[in-house]
Amino acid sequence: MAGFLFVGCGPAEQSSAKPEKPATSSGNPLTAPVDYLGAINKAKKTADKTVQGVGITQAIQLFYAQEGRYPKSLNELVGPNYLSTLPQPPAGMKFAYNPQTGAFKIVPK
Repeated sequence: MAGFLFVGCGPAEQSSAKPEKPATSSGNPLTAPVDYLGAINKAKKTADKTVQGVGITQAIQLFYAQEGRYPKSLNELVGPNYLSTLPQPPAGMKFAYNPQTGAFKIVPK
């Protein structure tokens, strides 16, 4: 009976899983400013892509609601009712538009 009491008293197993570091961080305090600026630049590109994508997607949906069809090209959205100008895609990116489905994405070149 005493043997059963001591079975669970061994040292606790320790997890070998280590917390993962973000891919952009080197963990070196001397490179922290460079890592920080790189992260800010990446976040800005993502934000620009999202804001432009939402604006164009809304213009496509509005065009469809008013015209009953999707625009034949993104240039058809330029005018007083939808977009004053077609914005430039973020650096290194391009617009991908499917006129049959109205699907719009910003993709790498």
